[in-house]
Order: sequence, then C-alpha cells, then structure tokens
Amino acid sequence: MERMRYEIDDRVARITLDDGKANAMSVPFFDELERLLDRADADGAGALVIAGRPGMLSGGLDLKLLPTLSRDALNELTRRFARTMLRVFTLPMPTVAACTGHAIAGGAILSFACDVRLALDGPFRIQMNEVAIGIPVPSWMLLIAGAAVPSRCRAEVLLHARVYGPREASEHGIVSELVADGGDPVGRATERAAALAALSRDAYATTKRRMRAADAERALALLEGELPG
Repeated sequence: MERMRYEIDDRVARITLDDGKANAMSVPFFDELERLLDRADADGAGALVIAGRPGMLSGGLDLKLLPTLSRDALNELTRRFARTMLRVFTLPMPTVAACTGHAIAGGAILSFACDVRLALDGPFRIQMNEVAIGIPVPSWMLLIAGAAVPSRCRAEVLLHARVYGPREASEHGIVSELVADGGDPVGRATERAAALAALSRDAYATTKRRMRAADAERALALLEGELPG
C-alpha cells in the first residue's frame, strides 16, 4: 500500500504522507520515504517539502507493531528510523516541513530534521513524548532536535516531554512560521521552498554538510550501543 504521494513542480518536490490514519512509521514507511528522497534527488529538485495529510504530519512509530517485533526486528526498525531521519537532516537541498496537524514523537523528529518548519494553527500536539513513555532519547534524536529547538526550551521538549500547541511552538521558536487556522500550510511551505530553491544548490549542500555531516556520523557511531534490545 502506498503511504505517500510524490510530485514536483518548478524544481520544488513534495512528499505527502497519507496512510489515512496517523502516518505511522515502520520499515515499509522508511523504505518508501527513502525511495522518494532518491526520486527528488534524481529529478534535480531545488528544494523539498514534506507534508502530512489534513490533521496529521505523523504520530511516530507504529505503536501497534512494536510489541509484536522480535528483538532483532525492533533493532532493525530502530536503525532504519535513525538512518532515514539523519538522511533527511543532511539532505543536500533545502527542506521544509508542513505540519498539517499533530507531530508527535517520530513525527516531531521528522519536522525537526527539516531546515524550515511550518505549523497549522489549531488543536494539534507537537511533542517529543519519549521520556514520558519510558524511552531514553537516543543521541541521534538529540542531535536533530538540538538543531531545531532553541536552547531555552530544549529541556522542556526533550526531558520533560512537554506538549506544545502550534501557536505556542511558534512563540518558542520551535516552528519557523505559524499558518492561520483554515490556511494552507502546504501551499505556504511550497512558497518557502521555492524561495530557498533559488539559492545555489552546491553552496547550500556544502554548507549543510559542514554544519551537520560530522555530527551525524558521530551519532550513528553511538547507535549500536543505544539500541533498545
């Protein structure tokens, strides 16, 4: 089953997550996202928008699936989660997240992995809930979130599992721009992406690599020692 749609227009690629539910993350989810990242690169996209369906960017890992997995399968899911999110984080083009609703756990991390985050105002949750449900936040997540979340509220986001509404997240600088209730976050994200696509792709990619690649490699080196199994 396809969980995502891909389109490209005027050098702006867009990946829309839509499984009809919570856009739950699993190995097939990461396979599909990686395939579409490859496609955007092959198409020569100047920028990428990652958007959710109405009301939901993603609720994170598939919580119904997790208890059914063997230790090896859980570890493999964790590896794929880390590598895919770090790929988004280091993608050599501008990336814009359109938070069309809830962004929880892995959904929040996916938005943090993008260079710019837009959120639709409304009764939605933006939350890193790992500590609240007993999961130590791994180093690779700390890296991605640390690049997006201002230092003044990093403890609340990562240690205290605080729930933010979109407006409060905007006021704290966790999201880059708030889209008014009833507005079009995907359209606005596409506008932001088009402006970023006008920048030199080579210069953007090189600068982004210098900012993030070494830290991403260090976080991956810690991954095996932080696996839940």
